[in-house]
Amino acid sequence: MSNVETAPDEVRCDGRETPDDVVEILTPREVPLGGPRAMTVRRTLPQRRRSLIGAWCFVDHYGPDDVSVSGGMDVAPHPHTGLATVSWLFTGEVEHRDSHGVHAIVRPGELNLMTGGHGVCHSEVSTPDTTVLHGAQLWLALPDAHRGTPRAFAHHTPDAVDLVGATLRVFLGELAGIASPVETFSPLLGAEILLEPHASVGLDLDPSFEHGVLVDTGRLTVGEHPVAAAELAYLAPGRDRLELTNPGDEPTRLLLLGGTPFGEQIVMWWNFVARTHDEIVAFRAAWEDDPESRYGHVVGYVGRDGSTARLHAPTLPNATIRPRG
Repeated sequence: MSNVETAPDEVRCDGRETPDDVVEILTPREVPLGGPRAMTVRRTLPQRRRSLIGAWCFVDHYGPDDVSVSGGMDVAPHPHTGLATVSWLFTGEVEHRDSHGVHAIVRPGELNLMTGGHGVCHSEVSTPDTTVLHGAQLWLALPDAHRGTPRAFAHHTPDAVDLVGATLRVFLGELAGIASPVETFSPLLGAEILLEPHASVGLDLDPSFEHGVLVDTGRLTVGEHPVAAAELAYLAPGRDRLELTNPGDEPTRLLLLGGTPFGEQIVMWWNFVARTHDEIVAFRAAWEDDPESRYGHVVGYVGRDGSTARLHAPTLPNATIRPRG
């Protein structure tokens, strides 16, 4: 997904120390994805309080949206560098096209991971049959040693595994003895958990990881801490056990994200992850002046209005980045 804010912040992201017995609650901000009937996403990363959870550097959560009201998703070709995108849907379908030559349909319960290290561009359009769109779009920062890696695409449909009181789908990494075959460039965890009403589940964690619990629907407590829908609960490294409880009468769905602390400071602006302001300037100039040389070309994109035009980059701010995180 593109960050199509007209004036995106330039953000320098790094870790921040948090005691390992604290649950830090991150609340989302609403961001319109553009257009006269813009669908709105709820963004919990990055923000001033925290900007990274492992390599996870961008978390958008959206829906359930009635496409006839919101207009659905129609994001024209746009670039990425230094990151991988993770698409995860709960409801609806999205057509993906990219400059690696991939044409795929993103469906509920199926992982689509696009690596855009040196440079990639892609488009995303909700399918005509989609009436309700609901899901999450996540970004992974690539470590410095791999951020120039060639573009790539991976698809995986994880099995739904029944636990006592819960159903688990592990799409990245390993949890509860279940491992995803999808390779990543840093140690990671990504899983969907569906908790039955009034159920509790305990999960063993890798204590070297920091974790985030994003609540999609329903009520949840993490240990003794309530977490509301659309909030992201942050857990620092050092925990080897996670207790999740649904105190409500309806199922609770959540995403559990994790990874070892990234250990590198990154710079994010628009759809780019870099290390310096000057790199951001160069990435933007390449997209505006000669996009195919770095990012390639998306074949077959036609927007709902019949346009085949790509997105143009916003204007850069007049100042260099101030450290945040």
